[in-house]
Amino acid sequence: MSRHEHASAGIFGVPMGDGGPMRSARAVCRTIPMTDAQLDSRDLFAAGRLITITHGEQTYQLRLTAQNKLILTK
Repeated sequence: MSRHEHASAGIFGVPMGDGGPMRSARAVCRTIPMTDAQLDSRDLFAAGRLITITHGEQTYQLRLTAQNKLILTK
């Protein structure tokens, strides 16, 4: 099983994918390797082009654009 197929906790317990923070039964969590305080965006976006991040009471979306740029929105 590759590191992208793990059904364990996601990075910092953050659910990955387009379904929002664990709202659907289809939501998948996975483990992403971290070296020092650095992540590789290819590992973050291996499952899609949108990641939902919960920070306290706020929810953000991190998107990978067609031009390979990152956009963080609230």
